Amino acid sequence: MKLSLSIPKQIRPFLRIQSIDSQLLPQKEKVVVVMGATGTGKSRLSIDLATHLSAEIINSDKIQVYEGLNIATNKITDEERCGVPHHLLGVADPESDFSSANFRAMASISLKSILSRRQLPIIVGGSNSFIEALVDVNFRSKYDCCFLWVDVAMPVLHSFVSDRVDKMIERGMVNEVRDFYKPNADYSRGIRRAIGVPEFDHFFRVESFCNAETRARILAEAIDSVKMNTSRLAHIQLQKIHRLRNIKGWRLHHLDATDVFRKRGGEAERAWENMVAGPGAAVVRRFLYDMDPVVCGSSMTLSGVAPPLMAATAATPF
Repeated sequence: MKLSLSIPKQIRPFLRIQSIDSQLLPQKEKVVVVMGATGTGKSRLSIDLATHLSAEIINSDKIQVYEGLNIATNKITDEERCGVPHHLLGVADPESDFSSANFRAMASISLKSILSRRQLPIIVGGSNSFIEALVDVNFRSKYDCCFLWVDVAMPVLHSFVSDRVDKMIERGMVNEVRDFYKPNADYSRGIRRAIGVPEFDHFFRVESFCNAETRARILAEAIDSVKMNTSRLAHIQLQKIHRLRNIKGWRLHHLDATDVFRKRGGEAERAWENMVAGPGAAVVRRFLYDMDPVVCGSSMTLSGVAPPLMAATAATPF
């Protein structure tokens, strides 16, 4: 009598060849990227995530990478960081040109350092050219990325940006920039490219020769230029995000924070938790633990979703 060595049909479904093969493949490290136009609350969301997920933050803002002008460049303060380690924030010589290639090299070093401590890297900033330079084909072969896009309707954001500039002026922005001022400076290099620096050039040149009325008028014009150029920057940043999503096919998780900026006080806090921090945390948890490949592998809108909430820990963006 012949002995059959074939596998009984009833146990064949339990042979998960595909799963066994996938276990043999090297596992990619995970990276979260928080994107959005200036003023939308990217820094706040990154702190909310980092304080709950044992993470460290890599700055990808091409102006905040420079040392100095903390008010004019709107750097997150030590208090707002809530003890979360930040990388590439205020590290470059303000007179130098810090390129996309520089960012890619230094961010890669920071990523390896963060992962060696078994922490989650969160890359945050509005400079999409830096992020695009980093997240190339070689990068994606090593890392799985989860992209969070914090968005605010432009009319609402423009109003917020105007108010934010006024608060920066109250905090001493004019004197900060004046201390950095150089006649005939090159505003195409280094930190002097920052919005809020070249706009005051004319004011600093003439302020000592003008009467009070003329000086106040020129100062007001400079401040209006800062507001206008910041709003223009936000529009350009949004266009680049749309290009990354619609043309380059990046899968971005859209978090609509518009209603947050329309509210005040406790209502704004609750809206932030319900519409930004909570949904963002839910996406990241699914991404980290592979709980839902559909959610983490496709573009989706999360406004109005209310999974478990995260407490807001950083300074409010509104």
